[in-house]
Amino acid sequence: MPTMYDLVAPCFFGTESTLAFEVRRLGAENVRVTDGRVAFSGPAELIAASNLWLRTAERVMILLKTWPAATFDELFDGVYSIPWEEILPPDAAFPVKGSSLSSQLSSVPACQSIVKKAVVKRLMAGHKTSVLPETGPVYKLRFSLRKNVVEMMLDTSGDGLHKRGYRKNATLAPIKETLAAAIADLGHVRRDTLMQDPFCGSGTLVIEAAQKALNIAPGLRRRFAAERYDFVPPAVWRAQRQAALEQARPDAGFEGFGYDIDPAAVALAAANAKLAGVGERCRFEAADVKDFAPRSDAVVLTNPPYGERLGDAAEAASLAATLGRIWRAAPAAGLYAITADAEFETHFGAKAVKRRKIYNGMIPCQVYMYFDRKK
Repeated sequence: MPTMYDLVAPCFFGTESTLAFEVRRLGAENVRVTDGRVAFSGPAELIAASNLWLRTAERVMILLKTWPAATFDELFDGVYSIPWEEILPPDAAFPVKGSSLSSQLSSVPACQSIVKKAVVKRLMAGHKTSVLPETGPVYKLRFSLRKNVVEMMLDTSGDGLHKRGYRKNATLAPIKETLAAAIADLGHVRRDTLMQDPFCGSGTLVIEAAQKALNIAPGLRRRFAAERYDFVPPAVWRAQRQAALEQARPDAGFEGFGYDIDPAAVALAAANAKLAGVGERCRFEAADVKDFAPRSDAVVLTNPPYGERLGDAAEAASLAATLGRIWRAAPAAGLYAITADAEFETHFGAKAVKRRKIYNGMIPCQVYMYFDRKK
């Protein structure tokens, strides 16, 4: 029997159902959904597959232990009980990060210090050494204290999974790749979708929709922390990358079009799309939203500028009103707009058929969905 790992993937609040679907599609077992995260189980192959394939997860972590701790002694003892010498080599670097919410142990720096001390003591005993140089592979350790219950985790991703490797630079106030992927899912992007974005910025929504349609694994162009972990063999990563390459659908009929008033943003979007391997499926043009012409068969996915994001609420309201007039004159197959503007429906001039509350970091947003229910 292969070793089974308990895994945790945090995500944006409001995108849990999309992530849970992605996780189940990878063959994960024991899938549990809670606010802002999905937990699941699987072998080492799933650690690699999750990092390569999950579009809406922020990272993938191994849950090592859960226990109650209201004192520093209880925190220390719980950390020390983990067989760190089986996980970390003697030269491992192991930075510790964490959080505390509604717990007796409220000082995160103090908890970090205790966790680090416990790991050091256990590693010295387990590896029979008095020196831990921390010059080798980086193993990021994370703890979470919530209502006096500790979760101790090992990060397998390294950089957050939103860092796909294609966006070298971004325009002002970009949307994260993981959030853009969730909107592409809400917009039912398929392999033959025609997609438009009148406020494309650096092209993230168009690119994420294209990668979804062409079934390109979002992690193919980057590396992950667990590629240097002894318990996930290099052969596992090679096999999972090869499988991902073979599952791409370059024959899909997807077309993506992005428009922005800033020519520099348009040039950046085109460069990003090329880096992402979807340059031939995405077209970007400099254009004002007042000249936007939705295609009747298009899905419009967009992140309109809004006051809290770009500093001018009046201009944001005007842009939403322009988009609304264009939409009513020439409605496409669907329009999905994410914004923090609580008055978006008023400015747009129509109530959404559906809404989905999503947090963009700490900013509460809504995805306003317009489409013909009958279709």
